[in-house]
Amino acid sequence: MSHTAVAPCAAPTAPVGAAVAPPAAVALPALVGTGLPVPLVDGRTVPYANLDLAASAPALQAVADHVAELLPYYSSVHRGAGYASQVCTSVLEAARGTVARFLGAREDDVTVFTRNTTDALNLLAGAVPGATLCLDLEHHATLLAWRGDHRVLAAADTVAETLERLAEALTERPTALLAITGASNVTGEIPPIAEITALAHAAGCRVVLDAAQLAPHRRVDIAAWDVDYVVVSGHKLYAPYGAGALVGRRDWLDVAAPYLAGGGAVQAVGVSGATAEVTWAPAPHRHEAGTPNVLGAAALAAACRALDPVIDTAVPAHERALLQRLTAGLAEVAEVVPLRIWADAEDRVGVVSIVVRDVPAGLVAAALSAEHGIGVRDGRFCAHPLLARLAGGADAVRVSLGLNTTASDVDRLVAAVRSIAEQGPAGDYHEVQGRWTPRGDTRDLDPFGLGHTAGGASGCGH
Repeated sequence: MSHTAVAPCAAPTAPVGAAVAPPAAVALPALVGTGLPVPLVDGRTVPYANLDLAASAPALQAVADHVAELLPYYSSVHRGAGYASQVCTSVLEAARGTVARFLGAREDDVTVFTRNTTDALNLLAGAVPGATLCLDLEHHATLLAWRGDHRVLAAADTVAETLERLAEALTERPTALLAITGASNVTGEIPPIAEITALAHAAGCRVVLDAAQLAPHRRVDIAAWDVDYVVVSGHKLYAPYGAGALVGRRDWLDVAAPYLAGGGAVQAVGVSGATAEVTWAPAPHRHEAGTPNVLGAAALAAACRALDPVIDTAVPAHERALLQRLTAGLAEVAEVVPLRIWADAEDRVGVVSIVVRDVPAGLVAAALSAEHGIGVRDGRFCAHPLLARLAGGADAVRVSLGLNTTASDVDRLVAAVRSIAEQGPAGDYHEVQGRWTPRGDTRDLDPFGLGHTAGGASGCGH
């Protein structure tokens, strides 16, 4: 299957959405890789416009610097008497407090380090002493983590009606835990978290907040919102070193079966006859068996320290101006259909998903990359039920903003989308292993000489 454009892509002659004022200069933390030069299929090289930060965000420069500083000390933790081991143990345990404070944890909350949000939700699933409930708009991690009695409730077309449905569902039968998103990974919309938590608590139900998409953009406040648990991923929070966290109430976690059985999760082990007898440690160590990812935990804490001074004001101001510019520009392209969950959502983070009429989402994304040096995400974003509702099960294109996104990046994206929507891509594309690829692509996709190039369909998005 191929798709050939009817005309070459025209270069933008004026800023798109120029009627919207660009964001004021703000002192935002720097990211590694800003201005990365990337090749185009026509032989040119341009600065990369990374508009796929909702999937994985680059490292903050402060995070990369901290990890580099820590690397010479890297050693075992908790059970090492050597100086480097003691330093690493101190760094790991200090990181718990930093992450907890950044997320507004209560004094008696516990912080468990995990691999990512998915890992954290699966860990919590083993501790829930009853039924669970979530909405159908959730990421697959929140839809699929739970065991036993788990219900999925269809969200309504408005926030108000969705809250009514939640209240009814929670009063119909006992529910131990409600899992909700802090911000949709498809549309960026933010539900009324404190209101949902109050509603759940009135029904005797606890709440876990998936803050993977919210925490990089807005202040998360466990105590103020009275949520019981929060989960985050470092790779979305500008700390891509393999760590995430589960923060929340201790009681369930102290009595649950260890997430992994092994060293570090125990207080004592003996053998009686042919049976091992174990006294498990309380949380957090109860659920952190094996050698912990001290570099990942340190990176996550460094990201929290760097974001803390700007997350309440500068980050939202920067993002809202760019989001307004983006939505205004895309609204001028007749072929673009924006996806939204609720007609009455009052706030959203910088995540926008669209469908371009008559052009497959994968082709749009491929052309944006190959012809314009713009990175976006295409697919169904690990949210198949939501895409079935919003796009009839079709794939979509997701644009996500971050700390290093500029007005120029937004204008470049909108101009490129307009050209692809109105004229088609400039080149000839075909599908290879489920991905659209330019024919005769000569770009070097293996710049490190590792002998492998990217390709293949994602099990989550296609």
